[in-house]
Amino acid sequence: MIELNVNGRPQAVDADPATPLLYVLRDHLALNGAKFGCGLGQCGACTVMIDGKAAFSCVTPISALPGRKITTVEGLGTADNPGPLQQAFIDEQAAQCGYCIAGMIMRAQALLEANPSPTDDDIRRHMMPNLCRCGTHMRIVRAVQRAARTMKNVKNGAGVNVTTK
Repeated sequence: MIELNVNGRPQAVDADPATPLLYVLRDHLALNGAKFGCGLGQCGACTVMIDGKAAFSCVTPISALPGRKITTVEGLGTADNPGPLQQAFIDEQAAQCGYCIAGMIMRAQALLEANPSPTDDDIRRHMMPNLCRCGTHMRIVRAVQRAARTMKNVKNGAGVNVTTK
């Protein structure tokens, strides 16, 4: 058994220590947000956060994760109560096919936790490892900027209605 902390909850997983985190999330924990894309850590569809940093779950063995904090897109909010970044992606219609979006959101979340006021260049540079074949890149940048404003307003005690485009 390997003990993991996923979305703030302890999880005991009976799997080979070399098993990639992606498979444990999907097959053992029924957390299907992270997607299998390339299996080589080159597309970003499987991106999660480990200790607040974006990581490719398809190439991260679970043996490296005990004692570390794993966050998946499911840990940011729900369909009924999306987190600020998830809501911004919805508001900006940043998903087209949707396959890359969970990974995009997780990479963006890691950016906003490290840099709550990123420039467009910061966003583009940080998001570069994640691929989107549908071409919603400009909407993704707008969604991250919208979420940054929303999160800043919430932190400063203001309401969450941010209606700037």
